[in-house]
Formats: sequence, C-alpha cells, structure tokens
Amino acid sequence: MLELVAGGFSFPTSLAFDAAGGMYVAESGLPFGGAAPGGRVWRLHSHSPHELLIENLRAPVNGLTFHRGLLYVSEGGHPARISCFDLDGKLQSVVLDNLPGPGNYHTNMAVFGPDEKLYFSQGAMTNTGIIGLDAYELGWLRRLPHGHDLPGYDLVLTGVNVETRDPLQPDANVRTQTGAFVPFGVRTEPGQQVAAQLPCSAAIMRCNPDGSELELVAWGLRNAYGLGFLPDGRLLAVDQGADDRGSRPVGNVPDMLFAVREGAWYGWPDFIGDVAITDPRYQPERGAAPSFVIANHETLPKPEKPLLRFPPHTAAVKFAVGPADQLFVALFGDEVPMTAPSGPRVGRSVVRVDPAGWSMHPFVQEGLLRPIDVRFSAAEGAIYVLDFGAFEMLDGGGVSAEPGTGKVWRIVI
Repeated sequence: MLELVAGGFSFPTSLAFDAAGGMYVAESGLPFGGAAPGGRVWRLHSHSPHELLIENLRAPVNGLTFHRGLLYVSEGGHPARISCFDLDGKLQSVVLDNLPGPGNYHTNMAVFGPDEKLYFSQGAMTNTGIIGLDAYELGWLRRLPHGHDLPGYDLVLTGVNVETRDPLQPDANVRTQTGAFVPFGVRTEPGQQVAAQLPCSAAIMRCNPDGSELELVAWGLRNAYGLGFLPDGRLLAVDQGADDRGSRPVGNVPDMLFAVREGAWYGWPDFIGDVAITDPRYQPERGAAPSFVIANHETLPKPEKPLLRFPPHTAAVKFAVGPADQLFVALFGDEVPMTAPSGPRVGRSVVRVDPAGWSMHPFVQEGLLRPIDVRFSAAEGAIYVLDFGAFEMLDGGGVSAEPGTGKVWRIVI
C-alpha cells in the first residue's frame, strides 16, 4: 500500500505541491540527534538528488504552502514569522514578523481561503495558561522564563496561582508563584483584567497576502497544528489537546477536529471543547484537579463543540481533503512520558474521517514512524504522506531521534 517516493529528510514537517505538480518538503530545522540546525526547504526531482532551495530558516518550520506561484513558510523560531519565497528560493517578503514566542507551541501552518486571505494558527505559549517548570522537559524549549500567553478576547482572571521552586534563583529552596496569562513568577489577583491583544496566542488569525489587515478569526485553540478548507469554504482545524504535565496538568484530553467560526471561542484554557476542564474525566495523575483561571465565561462566546474527538495522545496533526470531502489525518503519535505518566503506544498512523457524521476509520496502520503531513493529488488519485522520522521521548527526559529518517510515501486510493 505504501510506495516510497523520497527519503533522507531530517525531521520534516511540511509537504507542498506547486501548480505543475512539483513537490517540496520543509524540514523543521530542529537539531535532534545532531541534525544541522535551521529550517530548510527542498525541491524533489524524480531522477536526481533533492535540490536545497531555502536554508537557515527559524526553527521549527511548521508550515509550507504554495499559492499563486509563491511558497509561504511558517517559521516558528523566535521571533516567529511567515515568509514568502519564489520557486527559485529567493525571499520575496516577510509577510508577518514578531509573532508570539518563545513558548510551548509556535506559529503553525498557513492556508489561503476562498477570500484570498492568508489564515494561520498560533499555538499557546503554555500547556494550559500558566507557565510551569514543564518547560524544562520540552526538548525544543528548555528555557525559563519564556513567553506567556496573550488572549484574543478580554479576560477577567480568577486569581489562581501555582507555587513551584524558582530555578532562576541560586538557592534551590526558593519558591515562587505564577498565575495565568502573566510571566513566570508573577502572581495574579481575583478580578484582574487582561486585555485582548493582536497578535495573540492559542488563536487562528488572518491577513492579506502581504501581511496587512491582520485580524483575529477565533480564539481558544491550544495548538491548531492542522488547517484546511473544504470545497464549500468551511475552515477546519485539528487542535492538539492539553497534557498531564506542568503547573496545571490535565488528564486524558483528546485532540479535536473543529469547524472554525469567526468570533467563536474554542474553550482553551478552561474547557476541553465544550466540556469544562473541571470535569472528572480530565483528572490528572501528576497534580491536583485544575480549576478555572477565567472568571468571565459569561461574557465570552459559548465554547464550541468539536466535530470529532481523537483518542487521547494520538497527536493529530495535518490533514488532506480527498474525494467526497473525506479527510485523511496524520496521527503523529504519543509523547509519553512527557505528556502523560504512562500509556499505550498510539497514533503513528493515518486515519480517514468521513464528514457524514464525522466518524473516524483506519487508513494506514502499519509502516509509518511519525506521520506529520498529508497531501492529496487529484491528478493521480493518490495520497502523499510525510513522515517526520524516528523520534521518541525518553524516561529520563530528552529525546531519542535519528536524522535522515524522514520520508515521503505515496498511496493510491
């Protein structure tokens, strides 16, 4: 079923086709396993080596999109930006710069809508709104302090603060308290107001192709890593659920597929979709049950219900829209023990989602290491799957990763 198209990539994240069917692969630029730092974009050729088109991008590169003769690259590095290149790899413009970061998640992929606007997602700076010491456990972060979250809507806080040791002090016994939507080591008070900002984190935003007229589309998506439009113009997002880690851990949280509506709230950081984070089903193993950090739920839009909940820790990422609007979704797979104390190996596969009832079905269950992107070629009637490569979390912290193990696979459907 799987036909190898190309290999030898180091931790790629994004696959794109130009108008003539030419294929491009973006590598994240994460230096795992001794890989060279800095994001890269490769052009693939059928009977010759890959052509290095662009290099020294701000890692991690999370998105690569072809639109009207140009390549748009989402650079998650700090500061994060979206850049535009021609097909010879020449920089044409920096569309947006100084996007939120550094943080747990980054500026993600961009897509173009029927309105010719550029839509992109911005991940959260934290797991669930409060900066905690789990930052040290993230192999791509390992820094404190890092950026705090910036809300897309005006918030009133409950004043929840979490106490941790303060690694910024030479005395290991020094403790500090941190609240939501503030820097590490800063307390919040009940009734404290936090104004909406633009750009913000945990959001989907849009702008003109030249970066002008930036505006918020929707807020409260923790890490909408995958975006795509259906033929009828609806925007869909795959949002990655919160983890059992850090100062505000949450257990058994699914990734979710959402229809994105302008002006909606998608629940983060106080709801899992339309279910309160305080629900017993989300009791963590690594800490006390979370309480609300936002006090003005009644002034916010009602939290949106997902179209589909993926199994917890499958790490649903990008998707392609195939025939009959079927979605083919890459499941990157669990990152235990970082994201949860323990659990079965899940994901590492591609599933099909039927929009008639939004049900999930197996598609590719064997042969993939860490699928991360999926593209559909209507001309060939084929699905292309990009595999990130060998990458596993270690019990003692850090990762085991093998550069050069990323691949592109083809599946005729």
